[in-house]
Amino acid sequence: MSLNDAVSSEERLSANEVEAIDELREVYGRLRNELGRVIVGQREVIERLSICLFARGHALLMGVPGLAKTLLVSKLAQTMSLKFNRIQFTPDLMPMDITGTDILQEGENNRREFQFIYGPIFANMVLADEINRAPPKTQAALLEAMQEQNVTVLGKTFALEPPFLVLATQNPVEQEGTYSLPEAQLDRFMFLIELDYPSEAEEIQIARTTTGEGLPRLDHLLTPERVIAFQSLIRRVPVPDHIYTYAARLVRKTRPADPSAPSWLKPLVSWGAGPRAVQYLILGAKARAALLGSYMVRLEDVQEVAAPVLTHRIITTFAAQAEGIDARAIVRRIVQESQAER
Repeated sequence: MSLNDAVSSEERLSANEVEAIDELREVYGRLRNELGRVIVGQREVIERLSICLFARGHALLMGVPGLAKTLLVSKLAQTMSLKFNRIQFTPDLMPMDITGTDILQEGENNRREFQFIYGPIFANMVLADEINRAPPKTQAALLEAMQEQNVTVLGKTFALEPPFLVLATQNPVEQEGTYSLPEAQLDRFMFLIELDYPSEAEEIQIARTTTGEGLPRLDHLLTPERVIAFQSLIRRVPVPDHIYTYAARLVRKTRPADPSAPSWLKPLVSWGAGPRAVQYLILGAKARAALLGSYMVRLEDVQEVAAPVLTHRIITTFAAQAEGIDARAIVRRIVQESQAER
């Protein structure tokens, strides 16, 4: 199917937009090479982080300590010339520690006046380390900023400068003394990105590169203005009608009460994914297509982003947990069956 046959004339890319996608593909290739100078392996993680960045989505990173999550995020910000801040979430962290607050200071003519001190949320890329360590009120302050792209402090609203991306981490092992994110707040994250242990060869390479001299400083590949331009370009990537239908049906199959849900799923899932999952499937597929140099979203683009979009939006039943079946396995089976149906 040609691009002209798949989409309407209003949705077709202009010659300049085609050239911009070619440029984005080249930048993405250089980005992987640059990050590869300090990050061993993790190619899938790098791809998913890049998709979130250019799709204007936030991500939840899940992995045990020591998998270079902080290093990866900081180096991604460095190559994109973005301001980066890291917030270590702790049980005593208050909302004002994130957003900032007014402080009484000496002004002109020895007059005291309130001055707003900006918190670490005022950055382009924010790493919220161990977000489940902080109490719900502090988590809510961060999630409000993610959703509204601004913060409100003492009745005053302050806009966050684009591009703005929050990457939150959770330790999947140590849960004592933590505050789990409610499902409604998990839904604000576009992707759940899971990091696994490296292979033996990768672990040897990590030991070689990190026990010698300091890590190299990476090249700046883009400016914040170019990142914003590419984010707008992603929204223009054409999507054929059958892809919209496929994404919607894929999400509906995760809901046990929906007639299209497979019979095997109903005793395993108590709640499925909501409408935001369809939006993120399409946005993620658009970003992946453009990063790989495609001028139109393909079926495999949706299938590749299905796991990070859907896994944290499915709530399994006690029966599923007793049988050792997690949301990841359920999503995998749904995608496999949808491929077989086509």
